[in-house]
Amino acid sequence: MTVMEQRGAYRPSPPPAWQPRTDPTPLLPDAAPYRVLGTEAAAKADPELLRRLYAQLVRGRRYNAQATALTKQGRLAVYPSSTGQEACEVAAALALADRDWLFPSYRDTLAAVVRGVDPVEALTLLRGDWHTGYDPYAHRVAPLCTPLATQLPHAVGLAHAARLKGDDVVALAIVGDGGTSEGDFHEALNFAAVWQAPVVFLVQNNGFAISVPLAKQTAAPSLAHKAVGYGMPGRLVDGNDAAAVHEVLTDAVQHARVGGGPTLVEAVTYRVEAHTNADDDKRYRADSEVDAWRDHDPIALMERELTERGWLDEAGVRAAREDAEALAADLRARLNQDPELDPMDLFAHVYAQPMPQLREQRAQLRAELEAGQEGEPR
Repeated sequence: MTVMEQRGAYRPSPPPAWQPRTDPTPLLPDAAPYRVLGTEAAAKADPELLRRLYAQLVRGRRYNAQATALTKQGRLAVYPSSTGQEACEVAAALALADRDWLFPSYRDTLAAVVRGVDPVEALTLLRGDWHTGYDPYAHRVAPLCTPLATQLPHAVGLAHAARLKGDDVVALAIVGDGGTSEGDFHEALNFAAVWQAPVVFLVQNNGFAISVPLAKQTAAPSLAHKAVGYGMPGRLVDGNDAAAVHEVLTDAVQHARVGGGPTLVEAVTYRVEAHTNADDDKRYRADSEVDAWRDHDPIALMERELTERGWLDEAGVRAAREDAEALAADLRARLNQDPELDPMDLFAHVYAQPMPQLREQRAQLRAELEAGQEGEPR
């Protein structure tokens, strides 16, 4: 072997008979994010669907504002807001059938709520009261995932298992742009494509992985382009256009359901608020950048489209806002109540069959609690 070969500069040519397994052209995303609102495609949209999306966007914005306020009041330990990203959250939940599964990240409590999870239960993990806070099987929503991208292989495994059983189930997994830099992202997409698992991967590209901008994470033309390397289609969509996101995700879910395999969808959006209440976003981005994205607000885009087409009047706007206020009032009232916690719940639902070490720890804690009660003054 020559010195050049040892240094890695040697690049042997493939055999003459080599051909790519798949023509990559159909897998490539559009050059620009797909849009519906403000285009001719909006005229063909279902007015009832758009009104439903609008109502959920308004509820979602109020939900985010209330959860943020409760965090400042000490009722939540932390809250990663999805303000500005509501279109992705709402569309992801509404694109699924009841039998499908949603695999959210820590920022996707709104998607879980739209899916039917009680708002208080959706926030219980962020309050520090329970491991999850809700029954994943009741609404087919996997536990909120705090580690980056680890929910993606779980989604692939569930979808692959469902197909082996003959169940007509699709899994939709949500991840942020920062999560695409994790090894779990690669492993999940590779497994999904090889197995042709019925999975949809939704990347909410909100511009930052905490304080790290996308340009410092990847040099790819778009995150949707990464799909081609795994052998699946990539779709690029305006993440603030709820109608467009819903259409793209619905198509991807149907594609997976009929055996077409996985799809990677990149929704270009923006995180208007800080990463969490523990983050100072002014250290890494300018107010002018945030203000520019406020001009592309998902609620304003939808409301403008509906009113201009005569599909929404003042009464409809008022009804959506009143419903959102009712949601906030209920959330505020219930989270302002001090929870009744049982220390023994630490050991509940950890394993289907508790391990010997867990049983030993449970017995030790029970003995300590009983000893403490006996020592209390009467």
